[in-house]
Amino acid sequence: MTPDDTPPRPKPAPVSGITHVFAAAGYSISGLRRLWKETAFRHIILGAPVCMAVLALANARFIDYCVMLILLLALVAVEALNTAIECIVDHLAPDWQEYARDAKDLGSLATLCLLCANGIFIGAVLIRSFALT
Repeated sequence: MTPDDTPPRPKPAPVSGITHVFAAAGYSISGLRRLWKETAFRHIILGAPVCMAVLALANARFIDYCVMLILLLALVAVEALNTAIECIVDHLAPDWQEYARDAKDLGSLATLCLLCANGIFIGAVLIRSFALT
């Protein structure tokens, strides 16, 4: 059994061609379901419409929305990688280990950096919008 009391899934057989595309999509959906269990991810999902609303209030350009969406998707990707690191570390080091703490701290730093990038971008759009009016 895994730590969250779900039975382990069997290893899938290798596939190729169009079947691989559908299999990969299924793996991504499974990853999204797993990521939904993370509070930080749910905060990102709640924050995304807030970011878009701030851009709307600032009369942002279409390109600003595109950049914001790219930054938010990058944030989701980094949060997914951070969660993957935490899952592996928790499996390899159930007791406290310095390398485990370091790995988790570095994953957290990566997420923080992208959160800051999102904030800097929104701040720049706001400054441009309200400094020019």
